[in-house]
Amino acid sequence: MRGFPVRWPLFLSACLLAAPVSVLASEPANGSPQPRVVSGLRVTWLGHAAFEVVSPGGTRLLIDPWLKENPRTPAAWKELSRFGQEDAKPAAILVTHAHGDHAPDVPELARVSGALVVSTGEHLRAMKIPEAQQHSVNVGGSFRLGDVTVHAVPAMHSTDPGGRPLGYVVTFSDGRSLYHTGDTWLFGDMALIQELYHPDIVLLTTGGGRWGLDPKTAARAMRKYFKPSIIIPMHFGTFEPLAEEPEVRAAFAGDKRVRFLTPGQDTAL
Repeated sequence: MRGFPVRWPLFLSACLLAAPVSVLASEPANGSPQPRVVSGLRVTWLGHAAFEVVSPGGTRLLIDPWLKENPRTPAAWKELSRFGQEDAKPAAILVTHAHGDHAPDVPELARVSGALVVSTGEHLRAMKIPEAQQHSVNVGGSFRLGDVTVHAVPAMHSTDPGGRPLGYVVTFSDGRSLYHTGDTWLFGDMALIQELYHPDIVLLTTGGGRWGLDPKTAARAMRKYFKPSIIIPMHFGTFEPLAEEPEVRAAFAGDKRVRFLTPGQDTAL
């Protein structure tokens, strides 16, 4: 532009420095590096109902980490010693209930990582979690951990031994919230979970079978009670008689909020 000299190399450098920064995911599932926003929320599905969640501020959570015998957990995640490494230690392990496809690896993970273990007091004692790592909650309870707040909410299911089934809503410093339903059927108090916590991301049990929300009923629960921006199906296709992925996709056909994750893939949300 005439009369306004610009030093283009410096100008372009300034533009690049002002742009959002991203890095490459370290272990992309498809073998191709993918951009990941450094400051964003990260969710990794580990198969079935197991997730690793890393908050925008870096608070790392494991939820229902059944890994060693989980047929959908990638091999690299089955070695529980990885969670003793400084860059992989969870701040807390959230456990929804005591069934064998949700909780059996928790005592070893607690020993390896030193993390707090969050569940009902009865379940913590049944797992023989060291007292210093027990962080008991019950329906309606909440606590602050790093840059997140964890809320315990009801789930309609069973549990054995000890306590009662739970779901969890995790709220983040950026104003968003994530709801892990645990194993459940739809129930009227889901309306209160929406009213109180407005979950933006729902990790939704969808496999049905003999144990909980089947795909069509899971889709109905989302339509009737919730208004999330992202729905992530879980607890399907692991073993019979759970619904397989095509059935889940059919139930949510046309719903652009649904995202199917690949086990082991670090996903920025």
